Amino acid sequence: MFRPSLSWRRTTSVTFSDFLTEMFTWWNGQTMGTRFHTWRYGELVGEDEFGNRYYRAKGGKIDPTLGFQRRWVIFNGPAEATAIPPGWHAWMHQRSDVPPSEENYVPREWQKPHRPNPTGTPAAYRPPGSTLGFGHRPAVTGDYKAWTPE
Repeated sequence: MFRPSLSWRRTTSVTFSDFLTEMFTWWNGQTMGTRFHTWRYGELVGEDEFGNRYYRAKGGKIDPTLGFQRRWVIFNGPAEATAIPPGWHAWMHQRSDVPPSEENYVPREWQKPHRPNPTGTPAAYRPPGSTLGFGHRPAVTGDYKAWTPE
């Protein structure tokens, strides 16, 4: 049985299917390449309330090709970019030099809590008149003339 370090997941045992999932899919958390890169070059900065873990280059080193510090997140579960809270989003996108784990970050009143992206689910937005929407399409008003071939 494959047994990585306990920092990989919060469980004590990993099944073979977990190993294959990590080996071949990027949308279910980290891949083997990301795990190796994080182990070799990354330093843990903090964790948010959803269990996502945030990393930066060891020692805050500036990447010479980019001109700024590399930062990345390992999601707890499926990779869902909208699951990053506002404070961590600002830090990830170089809008803040100090991560929320190193300061007393308090969200502003206009910053809303996370809602998962509903696209492709029954909770998705369906505009009025949509064939998938609830309700009925409005009657045609007569300003439309159907095209017919000659």
